[in-house]
Order: sequence, then C-alpha cells, then structure tokens
Amino acid sequence: MENETPKFVVVIGTSAGGFFALAELISQLRDDMDAAFFVVMHLSNNGMQSFLLNQMQNYTTLPCEQIAGDTEIERGTIYFPPSNKHLIIKDRKAICGNGPRDNRWRPSIDVLFRSAAAAFDGHTIGIILTGMLDDGASGMAAIKRCGGTAVVQDPNESEYPDMPLSVMKEIEVDYCVPLTEMGSVISDIINSKEVVNTIIPTDIIKEVQIAETGAASIELLEEIGKPTVFCCPDCGGVLFEMKNGEPTRFKCHTGHSYTLNNLLLKKNKNLEASLWVALRILEERKRLLKRLVDKNQERGFKHSASDYSEKIEQLNEYVESLKKVLYSTQDEEED
Repeated sequence: MENETPKFVVVIGTSAGGFFALAELISQLRDDMDAAFFVVMHLSNNGMQSFLLNQMQNYTTLPCEQIAGDTEIERGTIYFPPSNKHLIIKDRKAICGNGPRDNRWRPSIDVLFRSAAAAFDGHTIGIILTGMLDDGASGMAAIKRCGGTAVVQDPNESEYPDMPLSVMKEIEVDYCVPLTEMGSVISDIINSKEVVNTIIPTDIIKEVQIAETGAASIELLEEIGKPTVFCCPDCGGVLFEMKNGEPTRFKCHTGHSYTLNNLLLKKNKNLEASLWVALRILEERKRLLKRLVDKNQERGFKHSASDYSEKIEQLNEYVESLKKVLYSTQDEEED
C-alpha cells in the first residue's frame, strides 16, 4: 500500500475491560479504509503502553506504531502513545505532548480526541469503548462541535458501561453499536459521509496547545473559563470552569484538567491521604504522652500523670472518630 495522508482519522479510547474490546475492534480494521487510527487506553502502569502495542499487533495485519516524536500520519497505520506522554494530532502529524495530566491521565483519551477534532474537523471519527467514570466524554463533545462523528460501544455489552453511557448523557451520538458491527460502521462513514469544513472553536485550539506544551496562564484561562472557589488537587492552583458547556470541566493555570466526577474522586483520594497522616500523628502523640505518664509516675508526680492519662483518653476518642470518617471515605470511593 502506497503511503499517503488519510482522508479520515479514527480515534479510539478505552480503559477498564478494554483489552479484548480493543482487540476485537482492531481485528476489523482494513487497509482499504481511507483512514489512520489512533488508540489511547488508560493504563495504571505506564510501562504497559509498549506491551499493549505489541499485543494488538497480533490482532491485525495493519502496522502498529508507537510515536516517538513528530511522525507523519500515514493511511492504514495504527498509532499508540509512548508511556507518560500525550498522543496529539497536529498539522497532519502525530506528536508527543508534555502537558499535565488531563482527567488524571497522561496519555489522555480527551487530549487525543480534542487534538483530532482541531486537526481533522469533520473528518474525525471518535470511538469510545468500555471503561469507568466519564473519561472521553469531553473529548467526544469536542469532536461533535467540530463536525466529527461519535461512535460508542453498546453499553449493554460493555464490561464497564460508564464511559459509553457518559458520552451518551452529554451528546447525541451518531452510532451506538456492538463491537462486532464497528468495522462496518467505520467503513460506511468513510465511504459515505459528506464533510462540511468547520471553523474550529478557539477554546479547543487553546486546550490542545496546553496539552502539547504545558504552557498555560491565568490570562489564557480567563478567555476560556471562569474562576471558581475550588483548588486544583494536584498543584493547589485556582480551578477555572470551562465555558464551553457540557460536560462540566475544570482546569488550573498549570493545565491540570478534571470533569466533575474525576475532580470529586481526586479530592477524595487527597482527603484519604490527609486523614491517614492525621491518624499517624495522633497515634504518635499518644505514644509520647504515654512516656510522659510513665516518667511522672516514676517520680511520684501522680497529678501530672493523671492529666497526661486524660489527654490519652481524649486522643483515643479522636482516633476512633477519625477512623470512622476514614472508613466512610473509602466506602464512598468504592461506590
């Protein structure tokens, strides 16, 4: 097949339960499709990105490639990100982005989807497969705003239906289909869609720039968002609420970005970490007070020993109360 710039880009996002779903979809991709394909799977272990690429190559005859720098996009190629870098489409090239985590992830599904929408407008096909929470919803909204096509895996067959459902709650998807039908859907879109060139919204362009370089500023955020009372759980900066509508998202001036659900989850994790620290300090304080009780008893200072013993009893009450809060926080996170 002669190398050439594709007419369409197909961007695919998945997380929990996504390995076999992704393998099934990739097995349906054909070299006669006038498209290049891009995959981001949210993996807790960054070292798994290369493993994922190597495994996916077993399910397709199309070349699977991990980008390392500026890479010319070629028709019929499946592109994967390197570890701990955003996968970004810019000027008909695939590049690595050094910006901060988006919705707790780098590489990020939303970053890939926004960049594809900005670079290929209505020639972008977004696909969301199984996964938890609402990752990919804001990126798919950007694709729709730029005239692209939104495809989600049928939630009824998804191992984790949160991600497809989140997209369906935020936008009107073009296709909600089982995995076995996705290959033919992609082919039909490529062969039949009449694309009208779209003016790319300014806020999408600026967010792609932030993801690429990490360069943001208060002034830039004031153009695309409005300040809130919330602080970024990663850097402590003021969070700005994005003005471009649903899904509701927040971004700080260093570029960290969150949806409502992911912001709540991150805040919950920070709260849990703080509670564990507080619990440790209280336990250490009890040990120190116990040493003071022993010393005062040895010296015959019964009144002082009794005062320190009372403080220990009070700390025991604090510890038990703190444990209840901590355990309830963990239960909330599991829910």
